[in-house]
Amino acid sequence: MLESQIINFAAALGIGLLIGAERERRKGARSAAGIRTFTLAALAGAAAQSIGDALLLTVAVAGTALLCAVAYMRQAAPAEAADGDDNYGLTSEIALMLTVLLGGLCMLQPVLAAGIGVTAAILLAARTPMHIFVRQVLTATEVRDALIFAGATLVILPLLPDRAMGPFAAFNPAKIWIVVILVMAIGGIGHIAVRALGARYGLPLAGFAGGFISSTATIGAMGQRARNTQARNAAVAGAVLSTVATVAQMTLVLAATSLPVLRHLALPLALAGAAAIAYGAIFTVYALRQTNEEEKEPGRAFSLTGALVFAAVLATVLFAAAALQHYFGEAGVLVVAALAGFADTHAAAISVASLQMEPHTAAAPVLVAFTTNTVSKMVFAWTGGGSDYALRVIPGLIAVAAAAWAGLLLI
Repeated sequence: MLESQIINFAAALGIGLLIGAERERRKGARSAAGIRTFTLAALAGAAAQSIGDALLLTVAVAGTALLCAVAYMRQAAPAEAADGDDNYGLTSEIALMLTVLLGGLCMLQPVLAAGIGVTAAILLAARTPMHIFVRQVLTATEVRDALIFAGATLVILPLLPDRAMGPFAAFNPAKIWIVVILVMAIGGIGHIAVRALGARYGLPLAGFAGGFISSTATIGAMGQRARNTQARNAAVAGAVLSTVATVAQMTLVLAATSLPVLRHLALPLALAGAAAIAYGAIFTVYALRQTNEEEKEPGRAFSLTGALVFAAVLATVLFAAAALQHYFGEAGVLVVAALAGFADTHAAAISVASLQMEPHTAAAPVLVAFTTNTVSKMVFAWTGGGSDYALRVIPGLIAVAAAAWAGLLLI
């Protein structure tokens, strides 16, 4: 028992030293609380929890808060901010109160307390890069997109029922929304990559990121860029890389929907992805050698409208697939998958994988949707970018679809 308490107090001591060292280095003599104060505060929290349980810990936190208020008022003189540092913030005061609480937590869950303490120290030390990122790098549109994503994930998702419901038990609202969140998240990751690496790599990466939203629409948009600019190789690279995103996203959504179907389609998807990467690598190299870079506006991190449309298409396909399976059996699923694939291959794949079918039976409808979606991409390539652009993109699309079917035949 004594050894356990010694270890817990040692954890509290370490947390106080870590956070206190960061505050001492950041604020120096201007701060009322330095390394010793933070260390003693952590030990005070640990002692309060050990002696008097939660009540005494509450008294310790309240006393610390009172001392922080007094120190804040004394430190708020204009002369103290001569070097331009933000001494009017409450960071040190909040950190000191957190240190007391973490000291108390060390007596109950020392591992959790240590993890929170290290995280807090990292956040405190990352003050300058975090401020620069929020104030100078992020745009208002990107902040709004981040709030939308947070609302979709933390507010809407917990409210949705996670069970089959509706006609033919075709709808699972939580599962549908998880896929929409996945689409937004991957699109946002692609957007961050474009912002981080600059305009030179922007078009290929934008095509790759756009493929997670809609590879068909991305191919059409890249075709317009090929018509209006000289960066034809970069546009083709973006179009082809969007098919890599198609394969990657299908893998992810199948993993979230049905692992047995994913395992059965592992080889077809791997071969399709390899074909897309190999074909796309050629035009990516050409694109990276181009010197005529174009400035690219930050734009949106993801398309909310596109994500909502995706949810509507997915719900429609789920209903149609369940109804046709109910009335016509597996042949109906094959037809609806083929028709849905013209609009979106991922919605069709998720719908088929969500049905109560054997993995080997579900594989063919998924690849049928993948193939009909390839036909849509060919049409968009020709109408969007003209014959010169289409003749560069279409062979890659055919190679990807053929590789997927070859993989199915090899199973």
